[in-house]
Amino acid sequence: MRVLILVQGHEVPGSRYRILQYIPRLEAAGIRCTVMRFPGSLLESMRLLGAVPRFDCVFVQKKRIHGPVLKLLRKRARRIVYDFDDAVMYKDSFSGSPHSKTRQKRFADMLRASDHVIAGNSFLMEHAMRYHERVSLVPTSLDIRDIRVRDYPPAQGRVVIGWIGSHATIGYLEMLRDVWEEMGRRYPEVELKIICDTFFDCGHIRVNKVAWSKDIEDAELKGIDIGVMPLTDDPWSRGKCGFKILQYFASGIPAVCSPVGVNRDVVRHGVTGLWAGTRDEWLAHLARLVEDPGLRQKMGLAGRKLLEDGYTVEVNAPKLLSILCGG
Repeated sequence: MRVLILVQGHEVPGSRYRILQYIPRLEAAGIRCTVMRFPGSLLESMRLLGAVPRFDCVFVQKKRIHGPVLKLLRKRARRIVYDFDDAVMYKDSFSGSPHSKTRQKRFADMLRASDHVIAGNSFLMEHAMRYHERVSLVPTSLDIRDIRVRDYPPAQGRVVIGWIGSHATIGYLEMLRDVWEEMGRRYPEVELKIICDTFFDCGHIRVNKVAWSKDIEDAELKGIDIGVMPLTDDPWSRGKCGFKILQYFASGIPAVCSPVGVNRDVVRHGVTGLWAGTRDEWLAHLARLVEDPGLRQKMGLAGRKLLEDGYTVEVNAPKLLSILCGG
């Protein structure tokens, strides 16, 4: 069986974690995978469409193909599997309004042209089922074979509150600047680590700015004591798949998060982390974890166990394999 995989880029997180990391397992099962970037010009689109009939299935990761290219793709492809892990039918949290008729139409058109749809969480699955009968939920997952749990140092010295993300999402972290400043005032030993491609400064808490790269990601995450994932409660945020939290859990790090969307599933309040919906809750929950290293370890290990049970490549590769093979 031959599968053509269309992605936005080899270093794009959605491409990496939704499909590219599965390729060795898919090929071991007898599926020959060819990866191509989405075409950026009419000529590239024509080359893509010319190649499509040679494959048994076309896997489209997140991008909504539209217009004549989508119609021709549907005519030429034997099967189309569409995978998405963001609320692509809405505008992002920092837009004036989340609603967009253009986004909704392109989303609906892409789903109707597909033979099977894969959603990254239940919120996305619910939206997809409005337009398609065959929708499967496959959560964003991690290959944790080479990721060990962090060492737990003695209860002394600095405590690192950490966040990992991109310039597109750092606004969520910055909207709680007052919380980080207050934590710095209360706890001089606390540091805020930002692993990103852009940063901001604070006046009362030390900010450790770490330029993200794949090579340093694991080591830098292991230097975090408490992982955070703030969000606003809107359609775009509800479509997020909680990937930051899964990264924290892989290293045995507890999370404090906004109880929005899938965050409510992966962070079990009081077990793998804590929900913070207000400024006072953020301050109280962060303070609790800063002051109790034993609780940090207990919650971090519970998070690792939750990850192992449902959010790993080993668990979810058979689901993806079945879908690609027409199951």
